[in-house]
Amino acid sequence: MASLTLKNIKKVYPVDKKKMKKGKKTNLQITEEGVVAVQDLSIDIADKEFIVLIGPSGCGKSTTMRMVAGLEDITDGELYIDGNLVNDVAPKDRDIAMVFQSYALYPHKNVYDNMAFPLQLAKLPKDEIDKKVREAAEILDITKYLDRKPKELSGGQRQRVAIGRAIVRKPKVLLMDEPLSNLDAKLRNQMRAEIIKLRQRIDTTFIYVTHDQTEAMTLGDRLIVMRDGFVQQIATPQDAFEHPVNLFVAGFIGSPQMNFFDAELIKKDGKYAVVLDGAAIELAPEKQERLAANNVEPQQVTLGVRPEHIMMCGETEGAIHGEIDVCEMMGSAAHLHVNACGKSVIIIAQTMDMAGQPQNHFEMGQKVAFTFGGNVAHVFSKETEKNLEF
Repeated sequence: MASLTLKNIKKVYPVDKKKMKKGKKTNLQITEEGVVAVQDLSIDIADKEFIVLIGPSGCGKSTTMRMVAGLEDITDGELYIDGNLVNDVAPKDRDIAMVFQSYALYPHKNVYDNMAFPLQLAKLPKDEIDKKVREAAEILDITKYLDRKPKELSGGQRQRVAIGRAIVRKPKVLLMDEPLSNLDAKLRNQMRAEIIKLRQRIDTTFIYVTHDQTEAMTLGDRLIVMRDGFVQQIATPQDAFEHPVNLFVAGFIGSPQMNFFDAELIKKDGKYAVVLDGAAIELAPEKQERLAANNVEPQQVTLGVRPEHIMMCGETEGAIHGEIDVCEMMGSAAHLHVNACGKSVIIIAQTMDMAGQPQNHFEMGQKVAFTFGGNVAHVFSKETEKNLEF
């Protein structure tokens, strides 16, 4: 059990500028010191909290985790574990365990010996090692595999063994670097559930790295959304989904991705509305309050609406019109790719009613009309890409 504080953490990798000019392009900031992989990251992590670092490849999330583990030096800033500054503390003395993307199991050792290995290195008594290994195996439901070699196990079972090896020491902090990315979709779903159950059974603070927003949304208490070394937003999964602070977070969190439109923010009779394809949609009261508090002026904006928040409607006044290019049937719903407003718009439309009876039929080339509520519209600045509500 541990609380952590990351205060203005920064990581810079020295580079040869001449080689950088000839090499591949990077969106990371380049200074006189070198390439900035992580820039000014600050967060207080509570005891037993589950933090998820999420972002595209190369955004700095794994580098951040490695700095917490002590596998990377911190260029600038301070890292505290339980109030103790640990910048110069060796990895073995931080009471942290790490689970990697690769299982990193010893092929010649059975499951029991793989899990017991860190305890044997610590020279614990044999009876204590046995107790800890069997407790961890019971938690992870792998007791029946203790005599097997890794090659005799499935991918999901191997990952459980890797997790078991990490938790036998009962570390203060458990770091997990994309542990499910090598598994197929079905096993990923199962292992996500296992990690949720594991979290309830061990008193440990979790820091989890992933580029998969489904994992982030289902596992994390809070997300740290990163891009090009910079923190974009720190929020609960629901808050990042409902109140993204900028265009990047809005597009990265949520599947399918949020739809973006070129629209106009207007103010009529003291009320804000967005105009799209000739339709004016008044924003919800809470959005009105936030925009007014920020003294937002009428302007051209990027409008964001999630596919699940778009509603099919009849040919009524205020409807937005389009034509179906692609219809992906997903069982009780269809993902419609609609050509509207000069771009491809994704709409999730229900194909069955509450009783399980067919209610809508869609096909390519079909003309459709749709709309959305003022409570689900997000308005972003064309210049800064920031959400104008915040």
